[in-house]
Amino acid sequence: MVARQLDEQIAGRFPVGQRLRVLDVGMGQGTQALRLARAGHQVTGVEQDSTMIAVARESLAAEPEGIRSRVRLVESDGRDTGVHFLPGSFDVVLCHGVLMYVEEPDPLLAGLARMLAPGGLLSLLVRNADALAMRPGLAGDWADTLTSFDTSAYTNRLGLDVRADRLDALTGTLAGIGAPLHAWYGVRVFTDTAADDAAVPDDVETLLAAEERAGRTDPYRRVAALLHLCGVRG
Repeated sequence: MVARQLDEQIAGRFPVGQRLRVLDVGMGQGTQALRLARAGHQVTGVEQDSTMIAVARESLAAEPEGIRSRVRLVESDGRDTGVHFLPGSFDVVLCHGVLMYVEEPDPLLAGLARMLAPGGLLSLLVRNADALAMRPGLAGDWADTLTSFDTSAYTNRLGLDVRADRLDALTGTLAGIGAPLHAWYGVRVFTDTAADDAAVPDDVETLLAAEERAGRTDPYRRVAALLHLCGVRG
């Protein structure tokens, strides 16, 4: 879903065929970085976890030379972008699944916005604090459900204590750092309770169509497990 939404925003903002300069902060194993490099873009991936960056390097090594030459991997904290890159160096900046691990995300976001060229796209994927009660509620854990209404803290599937973000707060933050919200989507509206090892259903394309429709439609997107926010640098 995130890839589809991101591609929609890129297609609507940049000329067809333009080779974009992409920064993927907290790239993990490099799924989005490699996908965008295969599409012809110049991608820089930043990751501080040595295990994840080793996986990304292994995946990159299996790609053709033309794709490998378009990817640069940097082992670093995403808050240090100003150390490695000049302001305005990128057309697209991704920060997916990172903010939940950052206690004070505003400085990180301000640094990412500075990396964008005018008109550049900032793509954020965050846990939705306004929907934290949905998962325990659907599981019938009523005590946890009641607690989740009044907090932005939660324990993720890895057993780590992390935090979630609210749409209204992030909208204000994006406006304040000069990359106001342009579009937003819900992600995992209907499938958040599916097990990580669940088999792919036979009607997966229909499932994706339902998720895609819900992810752009109120009120469904407001109770999605994740929010995908796209800001544009003024």
